Amino acid sequence: MKTIKKILIILTAVLLSGCSDFLEPDSPSTFDKVLVYSNLDDARKATNNIYVQFGQDGYRTRLSITMQGITDIMTGGDKSSTKDNYQIMALKAVSSNGDLAKAWTSAYTAIKDCNFVIEGLSNSALFNSTDPAISAEMHQLIGEAYTIRAFWYSQLVYNWGDVPYYRNAPVAGDNFDLPKTDRNQILSEMIDDLRAAETGMKWASQVPQSCQQVNREYAIGMIARLSLQRAGYYLKPDMTKDVATPADRAAYYTIARDYSQKLMTLKDRPLATDFAQIFKNQCNRIYPSESDMLFEVPFAIGAGEVGYNVGMNVASSDKHPYGKGGHDYSMPLSYFYSFDTKDKRLPATCGLYDLTNPAGTTLTLIPSAVSSTGIAQAKWSVAYVEGGNGSSVTKGTGINWPMMRYSDVLLMFAEAENELNGPTQAAKDALKRVRQRAFDSANWSTKVDDYITTISASKASFLKAIVDERAWEFGGELLRKNDLVRWGIYEDKMLETVNKIKAIGDQSIANDPNSIYANYIYWRVDNKKITIYDGLNSNTPPPGYNANVTVTTDISTGDTLPLDAWQRSDWSNKMKSSTTGLYNTFLDTQYSPYIDSTPIRYIQPIPSGTISNSAILVNDGYGFTN
Repeated sequence: MKTIKKILIILTAVLLSGCSDFLEPDSPSTFDKVLVYSNLDDARKATNNIYVQFGQDGYRTRLSITMQGITDIMTGGDKSSTKDNYQIMALKAVSSNGDLAKAWTSAYTAIKDCNFVIEGLSNSALFNSTDPAISAEMHQLIGEAYTIRAFWYSQLVYNWGDVPYYRNAPVAGDNFDLPKTDRNQILSEMIDDLRAAETGMKWASQVPQSCQQVNREYAIGMIARLSLQRAGYYLKPDMTKDVATPADRAAYYTIARDYSQKLMTLKDRPLATDFAQIFKNQCNRIYPSESDMLFEVPFAIGAGEVGYNVGMNVASSDKHPYGKGGHDYSMPLSYFYSFDTKDKRLPATCGLYDLTNPAGTTLTLIPSAVSSTGIAQAKWSVAYVEGGNGSSVTKGTGINWPMMRYSDVLLMFAEAENELNGPTQAAKDALKRVRQRAFDSANWSTKVDDYITTISASKASFLKAIVDERAWEFGGELLRKNDLVRWGIYEDKMLETVNKIKAIGDQSIANDPNSIYANYIYWRVDNKKITIYDGLNSNTPPPGYNANVTVTTDISTGDTLPLDAWQRSDWSNKMKSSTTGLYNTFLDTQYSPYIDSTPIRYIQPIPSGTISNSAILVNDGYGFTN
């Protein structure tokens, strides 16, 4: 079987040897359905088509990254820019925005492809074959289609609210000009579909591509995730927030709790002990089948932008083999300082150095400390790739994108159980497993046991702890916006973030020696390896630091000279000017749209091309004027 990963790059104009069969029109819409689904090989090829849109710009850059917006743990963009992606980040996208059109088109193309596969498989004589192996494979294929369709509808609902709803494969003569369907109906039916389909699916260890292929673990996890979305808050066209009815909240929290628990019972697994290694595995094409990753979008070199616009900065140069890396978003100081200093997820999540290539030198890469407004997503870097991707690789890094991890299931269970019954022992135990991985065992007594006892004082305090834990666990993975939306606290967390950043700036210019926010970041380089002084929680410089020493760099080794000399640059004092009293301009350029808008209008306008081709659809509500 040709891998799903290969099919994802055909439409990115990267033609791999041995993949010419994927250039054929494999879309089920162009085949005789009886013929296509009459044998397993062709049915598999047709089903592979439902993965194609993950490799298109509408998803790999726009829906998965740009449209996840600015949150309390990531920031980016520029509200003054007219670029399509910055319009979206600044909450001012218009219906003619090209990036919105790409995301909308990818979503409905993928849904159409899933509908074809579901119809073809359902009507195939093989679907209920008396051969158990054949029947099992067909049920796995249809489960993949139901799961991927549910994912796309979930994203449409989060970003556009009520949307046109297509459940059937298109047939000539059908009316394709459908009105919007209530988002609650769409989510409810997606959940029902998955609940019926997941029992016939295979575990990741039973499918050829492991966690790179939709599997039963991911399908069960998606039932829980969709149920929390269905039970949560959402924005209505009149710009008020609504939430599911009490009966629906109870019902869907129960489904979320039961299906999280189902996976924990049927396919439990220990969390990987090395948090950072989970993501370095992705960079190095290592895909364990029964570890943290339940499903990750499979990318090959030439596809995907993980490590290019989500990850660490790596300067491009023909003098090193890694290619270019960077990030469209940065982590705000408020997020950095929210971590416990002993939390092992902090250095694995917040990248504090860039890799540069000074002009005119023969050095490969030299590290230097980031600015306080440029903290990167340390989970991914093209420099983590052993041997490198090649000096010419930029966007198409081939690093996979995480869709769901097992720690997510544990935290969804803890959240749902708390909502239904308060902080029970089962809820505390699930949270405990996530926190134990985050700290050395020597610290478990205080950082895990005592912490959980404290936050379990009430249902509200336990939920607040879940909100915090999901921030620390999934930083950089771009799940946060949707979480904040369904909790109904997007506005609260954004205002809280801005106030925290301002407080950091206020304290920095006061030059308080007891401040927990360091004014400066200190670092030195030895043999091209950076050491960042572990003192960002105080204003005490490294022992022996001498501001009068002129620091240079040996271009042949990358060493900081003198070898024991520390360099320093502004850190928290960059948040506010001691001369003008003004806060850093990034608060205005990136955060002001989110604190000037109550509630936050995260809903996007339907693309103008769709509106002009429809006799029904209009961009009504949400303050849209186009």
